[in-house]
This record gives sequence, C-alpha cells and structure tokens, in this order.
Amino acid sequence: ADCRYTCHQECRSLIQLDCRRPGPCQSQLSPESTLVPACSQNATQTVEEEKPEPPTVQEIKQKIEKYNAKVTNCLLMKLNDDGTYTGFIKVHLKLRRPVTVPAGIRPQSIYDALKEVNLAEMTDKRTSFYLPLDAIKQLHISSTTTVSEVIQGLLKKFMVVDNPQKFALFKEMRKDGQVLFQKLPLTEYPLYLRLLAGPDTDVLSFVLKENETGEVEWDAFSIPELQNFLMILDKEEKDKIQQVHRKYERFKQRLQQTLKEARGKPG
Repeated sequence: ADCRYTCHQECRSLIQLDCRRPGPCQSQLSPESTLVPACSQNATQTVEEEKPEPPTVQEIKQKIEKYNAKVTNCLLMKLNDDGTYTGFIKVHLKLRRPVTVPAGIRPQSIYDALKEVNLAEMTDKRTSFYLPLDAIKQLHISSTTTVSEVIQGLLKKFMVVDNPQKFALFKEMRKDGQVLFQKLPLTEYPLYLRLLAGPDTDVLSFVLKENETGEVEWDAFSIPELQNFLMILDKEEKDKIQQVHRKYERFKQRLQQTLKEARGKPG
C-alpha cells in the first residue's frame, strides 16, 4: 500500500519487503517478513485470456464468399451443410536436415492413394536424403483438420517415416519489410487461419520446418538414422575439402604462370 509493490499471487510467499517507511501493511512486520494475506489486495490476480467466441455459420458463409471473391485460381473454399468447410493450403518445405524414407520403394500412385496403401510398411529398409529446398505441397483439407494432422499428412505423402514430433508447422508473415515466423500449436486449424488472412500468400503462408527446441535431441533418432547422418556429413566434408584443394590448385597454377612470365623482366 505504501511502496505500491505488486506481485503475482503465486509469488507472494517468496517476496521479502525491506520497508523503509511505516504503512498500512506494515503494522507489525519486520524487514524479513513476507507479504501476508492482509495485503493481498496488492497482489496481481492471474487473468486468463478470454477466448473469442467461435464464428457462427452465417459469419463463416460471409467470410468464405469474401475469400472466394479474391481467389484468382480454382482453389475455392466450399461450405458444407453441417457448417464445416473445405479448401486448399500450400505448405513450403524448408527442411535443413535429411529425412528417412523406405529404401527401394516406388512413388505412390493414384491407385495406392485411393486404396490407402501404405508403401512405407512394405519394407524395413531405410535410407535418408534431403527433400528439395523450398518445395511446395498443396493440400486439400477441412476446417476441422488440425496442424498435427497436416504434418502427418505431409509426411505420409512423401513417405517420410520420421517421428512427426521432429517437425513443426509455422505461419510466415511479412510486416514492415520483415519476414516473421510463428510456430503453430498442434491443435490449431490452418484452414481457418487461411480464411481469415485471405488467399494472398504474401500475407500469410505455411512452412514445414524442423521442430527446433534449442539443442538437437539426438536420442529421438534411431541408430540407422544417426549412421546415415554421419555418412552424409562425411560426404559433405570430403566435397568441401576437394573444393578447397581445387581452389588453391588453380591459384598455384596462376601464380606459377605469373612468375614464369615475369622471369627476365626488370623489377
């Protein structure tokens, strides 16, 4: 009440006040005393964020009509009778590390997709390779499709057998000339975000990246995966060494040629 000190209720028992002047809260408190319930009116109450009310079917219909009016291709959103809706999202793949796929398996055909044949289960052999940098995959999803399901769907389309927890879906936004990334929770609905942002991918786009949690959790990888990583890194190291050797070999040749041409000349 005197110094206007505030704290969270959970922290109240941990706070020690060294009061210099007597005040309403310091009738019989020593400098080592902690805040007591009598002064609890100064503790900041924990306020939970109020979640916005879900939009009504009529509001969704209006948003979809507004969205479709801006679409320049055939990738329209469609409202269903039950209030759900379907549409398309594009996901950029920006993976820096190799992924694990079945070895010796042909690409999935339309027949396999219709029959829901899982080719990855047809062999135990595994290999690792880098997906094309910044490849784009288009997905047709529902308003009830979560981020977790989008990640699993992408991995299934590319026959990636890595743990889905190794990946995360980000939304990419451009503001004031800067590119901003925000990791999406697994329970978020990407199609609703697409609906709110409109069809312009410069305003909002989705990116699949590694689920960075600071240090790489090597325990999440199997022994064959780690062995493949070592093989890839060893190959990259040898390629880099060869590039350096070639660079200085060319420099040596030019230097020798220059010295040869300069022989016998004054200076």
